[in-house]
Amino acid sequence: MSKQHEVKFSLLYRDMWQSAGKYVPRVDQLERVAPEIIKMGCFARVETNGGGFEQVNLLFGENPNIAVRRWTKPFHEAGIQTHMLDRALNGLRMSPVPADVRKLFYKVKKAQGTDIARTFDGLNDTRNIIPSIGYAKTAGMISQASMSITFSPLHTVEYYTKMAKELIEAGADEICLKDMAGIGRPTDLGQITANIKKDYPHIPITYHSHAGPGFSVASILEVCKAGCNYVDVGMEPLSWGTGHADLLTVQAMLKEAGFKVPEVNMEAYMKVRALTQSFMDDFLGLYINPKNRLMNSLLIAPGLPGGMMGSLMADLETNIEGVNRYLKKNGKPELTQDDLLIKLFDEVAYVWPRIGYPPLVTPFSQYVKNLALMNVIQMIKGKERWSMIADDIWDMILGKAGRLPGKLDPEIIALAKEQGREFYTGDPQAAYPDALDKYRALMKEQGWELGQDDEELFEYAMHPAQYEAYKSGKAKADFEEDVAKRKAKESAASGSATIAPQTLTVDVNGEQFRVSIVPAGADLAAAGSAPTAAPVAAASVAAASVSAADAEDLPSPLEGKFFLTKNTSEAPIKVGDTFKKGDRLGYVEAMKTYNAILAHRDGVVVEIVAGNGDSVYEDDVLMKIK
Repeated sequence: MSKQHEVKFSLLYRDMWQSAGKYVPRVDQLERVAPEIIKMGCFARVETNGGGFEQVNLLFGENPNIAVRRWTKPFHEAGIQTHMLDRALNGLRMSPVPADVRKLFYKVKKAQGTDIARTFDGLNDTRNIIPSIGYAKTAGMISQASMSITFSPLHTVEYYTKMAKELIEAGADEICLKDMAGIGRPTDLGQITANIKKDYPHIPITYHSHAGPGFSVASILEVCKAGCNYVDVGMEPLSWGTGHADLLTVQAMLKEAGFKVPEVNMEAYMKVRALTQSFMDDFLGLYINPKNRLMNSLLIAPGLPGGMMGSLMADLETNIEGVNRYLKKNGKPELTQDDLLIKLFDEVAYVWPRIGYPPLVTPFSQYVKNLALMNVIQMIKGKERWSMIADDIWDMILGKAGRLPGKLDPEIIALAKEQGREFYTGDPQAAYPDALDKYRALMKEQGWELGQDDEELFEYAMHPAQYEAYKSGKAKADFEEDVAKRKAKESAASGSATIAPQTLTVDVNGEQFRVSIVPAGADLAAAGSAPTAAPVAAASVAAASVSAADAEDLPSPLEGKFFLTKNTSEAPIKVGDTFKKGDRLGYVEAMKTYNAILAHRDGVVVEIVAGNGDSVYEDDVLMKIK
């Protein structure tokens, strides 16, 4: 392959933010920056939605369908292709999606202005990807099938070459090498690219990588020498670190190496850079851990992807507090965040091969990380390894999400049998029946519109809990409260005075809300809280007929958010309900997984103390039982 072929660039504006922190800009901010991105004149493609992007919209009370339409529109008009990231069987979420919802997904996104569906499966199980190739093409989209690149004894050049062939023969229009952790070795990636181009010279190839471990620039050069057509890039102030290689570096390197690459309008570049910084200064920087702006070769060993490092550091920040509360209470020396990070990396190396080497990409990177972190925390507290495994993680282990690349450790198989769990060997999609009719009925009951092109129906079916929180206003209230707390913390650190808010309980159409009020003209950030409308905890709802005398507290086993159910198919437990040992009483959602709270004995619910969706600390009382 001649060095003189053209290499085009794709800007990962969404992924830049999520690789650095938790949130992405609001739609009004995105609309401000889009024209300047276009003026840069160097992008053939821009990533506009997908993955966790839409859940983030819902979390801060923004309609994701409106956001996608308004964000894709200027690029579409400028002739720049837009692409989204989707998770095959999991669609846009962390758990499997019914087939009818997956089919609607592509129709909706094409109607909203998205051109390319970049589909990957976290286990590289082509049974999950191939249906999405058909769904995307039926909807009129370009199907870009992706391979999740990782580095293990199983994930060889031959493994990926064979996978690419299977995807192309199944109808994929393009192939993406999704090097989500940036740990693919440059020479291997070059050879994989060369192998694909040898047999399928007409198939465009995109290389996507994260900068963290330091291989990405060398890998970009190797894949381009082998015939890669598109390279994903980031830009200042959110390039490098756990993000992506910087546009300017990649452009200069490839230009000097003889490739045909576009020039960059530096005046527009500086405007995009300044706008991005202003969004960070507004509120988004509150969710960016400074360590995520650094490259770190320690990431080579655990192989954790850059896209989840933003949430990982937030998880560590949250969990170190709980761990140190326990250690201090028991007279033991406290740990630093770095201490916990190294313990986590060591545990990932222990856990990963024992649960079958799932590629460390969403959601399975989170599952491996969560399982390792839970093991670390439990062992610090003198408990057994594997003593807390979330339902979604068990589904992966049992084969309900697809085939694991490697074999399970006998210890894990024995634990599954001990708990009466059955392994699944069928087609993963068959385990998740169609659901759109159910959600249509639920929306009719609520008086909610299905939306243009059924986009609201899609959103509800894809993200039920988050959509309900968005519609009720709870999501926005929780978000504003969290922003205010973080700004208050910054203000306190800088010596600003604080004003204590007054908290009232109000009734709105029969539902009670807590509202924080500060004096007119007061600085909400300094006050430590923005006006909120969070539903009141259910503590006051205990039935009078059930005596609370001698009731036993049921504590939360970890820090997170308490939910009575995790989807609409489950019935919540109520005061007065009886239960058997092992029954599910609720969930604590932590680190994007739902951890079931199981009854340790037979009993009856006397009082539900925590409200549905409430944030809880470890050992907070969730409910009282007898």
